[in-house]
Amino acid sequence: MATVKTVLRKTKLADGSYPIALRISKNRKSKFFQTVFRAFPNEWNEASGSFTNKKPNSTQNNRLLLKFKDKALKILSDLEIEKEYFDLNEFENRFRVVTNPVQQNVFYFWNEIIEEMMLAGRTGNAKVNRETRRSIRNFFGSDYLTFTNITPTFLRKYEVFLRSRGGTDGGISIRQRTLRALYNKAIERSIIKDINHPFKSYKVSKLKSKGLKKALNMEQVKNIVNLDLNKYPLLTNSRNYFVFSFYTRGMNFADMMKLEWKAINDDKIYYIRSKTKGNFMVKVLPPVREILEFYAKYSLGTKYVFPILLKEDLTPTQLENRKDKTLKRYNKDLKEIAQICGIDKNISSYVARHSFANCLKQIGVATDIISESMGHQNLAVTQAYLKELDSSVLDEASELLL
Repeated sequence: MATVKTVLRKTKLADGSYPIALRISKNRKSKFFQTVFRAFPNEWNEASGSFTNKKPNSTQNNRLLLKFKDKALKILSDLEIEKEYFDLNEFENRFRVVTNPVQQNVFYFWNEIIEEMMLAGRTGNAKVNRETRRSIRNFFGSDYLTFTNITPTFLRKYEVFLRSRGGTDGGISIRQRTLRALYNKAIERSIIKDINHPFKSYKVSKLKSKGLKKALNMEQVKNIVNLDLNKYPLLTNSRNYFVFSFYTRGMNFADMMKLEWKAINDDKIYYIRSKTKGNFMVKVLPPVREILEFYAKYSLGTKYVFPILLKEDLTPTQLENRKDKTLKRYNKDLKEIAQICGIDKNISSYVARHSFANCLKQIGVATDIISESMGHQNLAVTQAYLKELDSSVLDEASELLL
């Protein structure tokens, strides 16, 4: 059984008064929560835990103290109903939110989550959350948003707001899923209760990107592989990144950027995929070997294979900034490479991964093998992935009927 009492602390302040605190006791342990009040010993009744009439505005101040106690008792009652056992730390987490209006602010909580992501090195997630936070702030028009403001109506209006600014289903889905994850984390940390969850009514799953995945066929990939780099030396790195990604089962750019020489052992590359944390062992095929030999010859002297991270021990923020800058240049170069190679498609870094799957599919490799090669968690993911590939595959199949 937990008890609540207002007490005069023993630490004397500069003016000779003592701070008033709320003492919560449970299982012979106590926690103290400072209030805004202070009092001299003759202004405090220890037995009743209230101000005497010698304290100015004692009646009003005692009412405020009573409100603090009522809030604490309400939280204790809720915890006792919700859980068979709870400790004072759980009470503290909830009490500080209830008694501090600032912490009820969604943006305040969001800043904490973003900071945690940065400390954990999850810079990509932090960036998405920052962008979504800014978007929500622009939509809401205020710096003070509570979780109770986030209703199904709020979410529908936010969707309309994003569409009015050119948002697509895919982009809106990212914003709403990011907000949903934040809402769920607030529930997990007992900042709010799982009552009237807005995302039970507003379904993010309805937002499905209509953009088809773009993929190249083997002939188009070969055109990029055979690009004459003597004629286009400025495109060397971008061409190499694409070819390397294709022949390493679609290794994504973030993993290529952080790939170290020590991850290469004889004819194998060992790495952990950043997105899924899956372990990969990839055979070094001749085109990959040629690229590795090129960068070994022109190495910058760092532990990294590719000249993307120009020095070691970068902070998560520096890593993210470098990735964004290089990826922007890479995608720009790929458009030029496509034009030179006669490829009438707007290709980007991820097309190498899509093309790997597409080319395996074209030569009749079983879906389960493709799935394992790409590191998908289950076959359904691969089936959906292949289904979304460029419709040119279907067009070519139809032509076989002629």
